[in-house]
Amino acid sequence: MRVVLQRVSRASVSVDGKTVASIGRGHLVLIGVATTDMEEQVRRLARKCLEIRIFSDEAGRFNLSLLDIAGEALVVSQFTLLGDTRRGRRPNFTGAATPERAEALVEAFAAEMRDGGIRVQTGRFGATMAVELVNDGPVTIVIDSEELQRPRRRR
Repeated sequence: MRVVLQRVSRASVSVDGKTVASIGRGHLVLIGVATTDMEEQVRRLARKCLEIRIFSDEAGRFNLSLLDIAGEALVVSQFTLLGDTRRGRRPNFTGAATPERAEALVEAFAAEMRDGGIRVQTGRFGATMAVELVNDGPVTIVIDSEELQRPRRRR
């Protein structure tokens, strides 16, 4: 599972020219589900997105999480995050989960974030979406679920 997490002042998703979801201050979460992803990874990744400290405190330091600021999240499925570009010029998407599996895990991810106590909106799975955002900072973080399973090195 791969997430591109963007700190936003606002974000929205439109399908066929109609807004289907919008948020104010918070996270735009683009999420790609791999063939090997499981529910446990969904829980860990959702928790990480809720608790990662990428919002500034009074001193301007990244000390506040989405929970601390009572922010919102817009979760958008994006299988292209799993594109393998190591060979040729056309990305290979064989590492991406089937649409049925991906949709279930993206919904589980959004539910986990809601259970964390924040307002969560979602894009429309499988649709061609226009995503608009104002990236605040800009701050963009990429999180791979495998990183959450590796032991941390001590400094």
